[in-house]
Amino acid sequence: MPSIRELARVCKSKNAGPFDLTIDIVFDDPALYQKVRASGVITEALFARLYGVAADDVLLTPYDAAMAIKATFPRLVPAGGIGDTDVYGCQQHAPLLDVEILV
Repeated sequence: MPSIRELARVCKSKNAGPFDLTIDIVFDDPALYQKVRASGVITEALFARLYGVAADDVLLTPYDAAMAIKATFPRLVPAGGIGDTDVYGCQQHAPLLDVEILV
């Protein structure tokens, strides 16, 4: 089964303020994007499991015009706080890359 790293054109993370992260998964093929959306794999529960947050705290937003899926959720440690290892939030997409999706 292919993983997100193989299916998506871009998968990136960044801060959405000092207390939240956002992850963008962007595709370059409309049919593939629709198949991934329809697979039911990319859900609030997936982000909750991968990032240790409550599913109710995950805002999952598909953007059909951009063939993208955006997830925003609380950071476990505020940006720049004690114990923060990624002040810009730019390395947080890694756990998502190996998620497999049957398309």
